[in-house]
Amino acid sequence: METIFQRHGVELSRQTMCDWMGACAELVNPLWERMKQVVLTSKVVQTDDTPVPVLDRELTRTRTGRIWTYIGDQRHPYIVYDYTGNRNREGPDEFLKDYNGYLQADAFPGYDAIYKDPRRAILEVCCWAHARRKFYEAQSSDLCRTTVVLAYIGLLYQVEREARDDKLNAGERFALRQAKSCPILDDLKAYLEAEQLTVLPKSPLGEAINYTISNWRALERYCDDGDLEIDNNGAERSLRPIVVGRNNWMFYGSHQGGRTGAVLSTLIASCKRLRVEPFTYLRDLFTRISSHPHNRLDELLPDRWQAVPSVIQG
Repeated sequence: METIFQRHGVELSRQTMCDWMGACAELVNPLWERMKQVVLTSKVVQTDDTPVPVLDRELTRTRTGRIWTYIGDQRHPYIVYDYTGNRNREGPDEFLKDYNGYLQADAFPGYDAIYKDPRRAILEVCCWAHARRKFYEAQSSDLCRTTVVLAYIGLLYQVEREARDDKLNAGERFALRQAKSCPILDDLKAYLEAEQLTVLPKSPLGEAINYTISNWRALERYCDDGDLEIDNNGAERSLRPIVVGRNNWMFYGSHQGGRTGAVLSTLIASCKRLRVEPFTYLRDLFTRISSHPHNRLDELLPDRWQAVPSVIQG
């Protein structure tokens, strides 16, 4: 944008535009907080994280911060990003402190304390895409046995495609999984336990088997409820704009810049999920939010904003 403005004879520094973004993020922060509250009332929350470079003026290189994504279920359809300066468990622990329900994520050890805390009532749901990836990467060391495992996992996904193609509701999907997925899971577990005795624990296949067996209860939990997904791909997809974008913007200018990016990206990603045009929404939001009654903040949520009369919509 700095270059585009220069071509039109307007000198506008990057710092000025960054300050504008920071001011906008501060202005809509109450809406971010409200969207977070809504997501945490979900029955199921999917989460994942990705590293982001952050400028540190005390160092000659960038630090590594994290952007975390938290996706609400279909009844609470927001994508909320959070920024932390590291990957310590304090980040998700703080974000999820008021949450009770299913949490679907990879097997990051930082979540373990959350699952083990009896006061939290959070049930772990693991991701079959993560497990599959480990066997896929182990093919070069043991093609025969990894092919068998990948075939079993392929059968599990075939059941999911059947449920999606037939547009089954949660109850019907639960019944289908009980009838078809559970027997496949039983056979797969028996195969893995038998092969675990014959492979080197530190080999790629051995590590894939150990990962899968050690997380087995969380991996099979998706069959307990038709509202659960077989994998965490929704969370991974929500991080793609961050991953692609960081190749363009290179780094956040500070930890506050990371926070600004998380807030503004939350609004844009949630608009896209809800099929709301982001530019029109943000233009109207920035115009109205400073004078909008705080007790009617929900009217500005992306899925409810469409029903609120405004000059721009008209």
